[in-house]
Amino acid sequence: MEYLIGVDLGTTATKAVLFEKNGKIVASSSQAYPLYRDASGMAEEALEDIFEAVLVTIREVSFNLAEEDELLAVSFSTQMHSLIAFDENWQPLTRVITWADTRAVKYTEQIKNSAEGFEIYKRTGTPLHPMAPLSKLIWLREEKNNIYQRAAHYLDLKGYIFYRLFATNKIDLSTVTGTGLFNIFKLDWEEKALALTQLTKAQLPEVVEPYTIEQGMPHEFAKKMGIQEDTKFVWGAADGPLSNLGVNAIKPGVAAITIGTSGAIRVVTDQPKTDEKGRTFTYALDRDHWVVGGPVNSGGDVFRWARDQIFDGKLSYDEITALASKVAPGADGLLFHPYLGGERAPLWDANARGSFFGLNYGHNRSQMTRSVLEGVVFNLYMVALSLIEVVGNLNMIQATGGFTSSELWTQILADIFEQPINVPESREAGCLGAVIMAEKALGIVDNLEVIEEMVGTNRSYEPQVEHFEIYRELAPIFIRLSRALTAEYQNISNFQRRFED
Repeated sequence: MEYLIGVDLGTTATKAVLFEKNGKIVASSSQAYPLYRDASGMAEEALEDIFEAVLVTIREVSFNLAEEDELLAVSFSTQMHSLIAFDENWQPLTRVITWADTRAVKYTEQIKNSAEGFEIYKRTGTPLHPMAPLSKLIWLREEKNNIYQRAAHYLDLKGYIFYRLFATNKIDLSTVTGTGLFNIFKLDWEEKALALTQLTKAQLPEVVEPYTIEQGMPHEFAKKMGIQEDTKFVWGAADGPLSNLGVNAIKPGVAAITIGTSGAIRVVTDQPKTDEKGRTFTYALDRDHWVVGGPVNSGGDVFRWARDQIFDGKLSYDEITALASKVAPGADGLLFHPYLGGERAPLWDANARGSFFGLNYGHNRSQMTRSVLEGVVFNLYMVALSLIEVVGNLNMIQATGGFTSSELWTQILADIFEQPINVPESREAGCLGAVIMAEKALGIVDNLEVIEEMVGTNRSYEPQVEHFEIYRELAPIFIRLSRALTAEYQNISNFQRRFED
């Protein structure tokens, strides 16, 4: 039989999934690694940890291949916005500086306040935020100048993996559209962004199509992965766009909502579109499919915080959810803004901080928990309102991520959005999307729409009409309050940093 492997380079783990050509999962493997953080906003990963995770996970799933089986290709999904600096001899000068790193917040504000800042967003589709390599590069120049001066090359995480395997110096079209350095209309590096960072094109990788194939890795790596040296490796794309593909959300008006550690809502269009108010991103899946949406920092990590801090880690998620389910929608008038670690969409403010609003003597841990779950969804609803202004109405919602294991949380999503929520069968959307791109690269399929034959609906949630009035009343309060607090986020953030230092 013929098989393909999809690999997802995630923030906390790398996952490899072995698929049959029809999208059926045969085996999967996940290898975790630490995310190094400190009070400065650092969020980095070790290069060797991730490279080893790639070798291990591919080896573990390739064990399922019989001698007569054929591995057609390995294809990749990757976390976005990562940055690695190298010297002229390709020795790494940094670890992987991830999307979660916020040390560039000061320089992001400078870009926002500059004459060209918003125009750079309009040309690149990447919101002005510390996550973007655009901001990270300026931070390196200003605060790590010894590294900046020595840096001859820059790559993203996937680019590094391919460099190790094939000695390439490349980045795929999908991933490069999340750097803040690439003009999504001209499909070339954005000159004004390069001028801000003071980089030259010689320091940047070659941009290749997601369907580009590499072959001929060193024997030692092929042996460690248990595959042939001439196995085809397809570049694939970035995790957000691939998640849309993997859950069959690539038609106009079909939104993909994901809540894992963080979250996002995304819709595919046939051409790049940017927001006149700068609230949404625009990233490529390929030249014909552009993903418009907004990512949020606030997802499952906020629920984990509630478990650890409100319940002292003594109850399971299911036990906590059971308590929240006994509370009426709206949590008896308690609202929660889930900005515990700053926020990307819709605020794009790394200084944002979380808060309970409306707390009174009648509220207990059960109401607080329900308000946390509702707060994450209200925040995504804010992003959806921005998205609708850019791409039009949402006709269908495909939901994925760990949150879908909670019937309560998924029902809250249906009720606040006032739309049916479909939970696709596949829980490995990024890896499946990568494999579909590999099949197109190999000529097995003619277009990406073949995903419809591979992804069905596991279950659906209908919105409960009796809850509409409650959430319609609370949603505007949630939105107005988030705007009202914006002016104070900087002040409270500055105050907190005095204690972190």
